[in-house]
Amino acid sequence: MLKINNKSDKLIVVVHEIYGINQHMVDLCELLSEENFDIICPDLLEQEIPFDYSQEEKAYQIFMDNVGFSNGLNKIKSILLDIKDEYSKIFIIGFSVGATVAWLCCEEEYVDGIVGYYGSRIRDYVNINPNCPVLLFFPNEEKSFNVNELVSTIDKPNIDARICRGEHGFSDPYSSKYNEELAQNTFRETLSFLKNN
Repeated sequence: MLKINNKSDKLIVVVHEIYGINQHMVDLCELLSEENFDIICPDLLEQEIPFDYSQEEKAYQIFMDNVGFSNGLNKIKSILLDIKDEYSKIFIIGFSVGATVAWLCCEEEYVDGIVGYYGSRIRDYVNINPNCPVLLFFPNEEKSFNVNELVSTIDKPNIDARICRGEHGFSDPYSSKYNEELAQNTFRETLSFLKNN
C-alpha cells in the first residue's frame, strides 16, 4: 500500500488499474498530495512488483481471478471503515478496473465524491444510484462497448459523465495511448471537482 500523510482532514483513495501500483500511480499520488490531501493507494493485487504493460492479458486475468470487482469493493470499504472518522472528506479516484471499483463505492454514506477514468466495466453495474457526486471520463474509442450508450444509460442525478477524444489509458504518460493535452485537462477538472465537493 502506498500512503502519503500530509496531516490533512481530506483523503483521496486511489484505486489502480490491472497492473498494480506502477509508476503512473506513484506519480499521480504524489501530484494529488501536493494539493494537500492525504493519499492511500491500496495494493489490490498484493504483489510488490507491478505488471508491465506488455503483460496486459496476464494482468487482467490475475486481477479478475484473484481480486475481481466485489472483492476490490470489499477491500476499499474495509479501509474506509477503518479511517472514515479521521477525515472530513473522503474521495476515491480509480482507473480502468479501479474506476469500476470506485463506482461501486459511490453508494457508501461516507464517500464524498468519486472520479473514474475509463471504467469500462461500469457498464455491468448501471443500476447503481450514487449518494455522492461522480465525475467519469470515458474515451470515445472503446473496443468492447458503445460509450455513448453507456453514458446515456447512467444519465442520473449526481453523475457527470464525459466522453473525451482519446483512447483507454489516455491519462497515463507511460502508456502508448497517452494524450498529454487530454490528461492535463482531465486532471484539472479532477482537481476542481475535488475542491468543490
